Amino acid sequence: MTERADRRPIGVFDSGVGGLTVLAELRRRLPDEATVYLGDNDRAPYGPRPADEVRRFTLEAVDWLLAQDPKLLVLACNTATAHALDDVRARSAVPVVGVVRPGAVAAAAATRTGAVSVIATAGTVESGAYPDAIVEASADTTVVQLACPELVPMVEAGILEGRRAESILRAYLEPLLSANPGVDTLLLGCTHYPLLREPIAGIVGPGVAVVDSAFTTALAVEDLLDVLGARAPAAGTDAHRVATTGDVAAFAMVAERLFGERLPAVEQASIEATAALPVD
Repeated sequence: MTERADRRPIGVFDSGVGGLTVLAELRRRLPDEATVYLGDNDRAPYGPRPADEVRRFTLEAVDWLLAQDPKLLVLACNTATAHALDDVRARSAVPVVGVVRPGAVAAAAATRTGAVSVIATAGTVESGAYPDAIVEASADTTVVQLACPELVPMVEAGILEGRRAESILRAYLEPLLSANPGVDTLLLGCTHYPLLREPIAGIVGPGVAVVDSAFTTALAVEDLLDVLGARAPAAGTDAHRVATTGDVAAFAMVAERLFGERLPAVEQASIEATAALPVD
């Protein structure tokens, strides 16, 4: 395919701040690409919500992103990917990348014992998306899942370290690993969880590989842009936008830990309930 310069942004969606871990990897690997990020913090977390509600909220957010004229969409939310990826692809005129498959492939490649544990939101666990994708990548792999409903609200509140964070993480991780001693790979099945990667790694120890989908999703996006011949030339000074449906100051507090001075001013986004319209 003939290569052409496509200056349109990559659209990135998450239910809150978690997808910023994917955005950070995209900006690191693809520094010339413009981006527009939307966090639906006003309705986070998505994990405990019914699947139909997750699909509706995701389509409403995707409509907002599509209005920004992106060349590609990234569902940087595991719950949204698990429940709404097919619906989003049907609705979108541009390619859509989810986070489940890249993370699953990475976990299947990382395990030496063939035993993988996945921690995720209740919605992602109930969907069965990760066990299906991991076994598809490596048929002999055994997958144990655990829903961790306290983690997303903890991250959204900016509690990323300290005694409280460690206590909550230990309450989930220690019984999980004790009951499954063969597990040598822990997949962080929520894009919020890499913000807790340091305390998680400290609890599980060096014998357990900690895998998340941010890096592998960025690789998938890079490969897709190359296939489409849609790489951008050079990003401009106003190439990155970040928006939230929730509290701008609270969102910026967590986001600044990832981006520091490189974080653009956070915008307030208003999502209209357009997803009730038929999917094309």
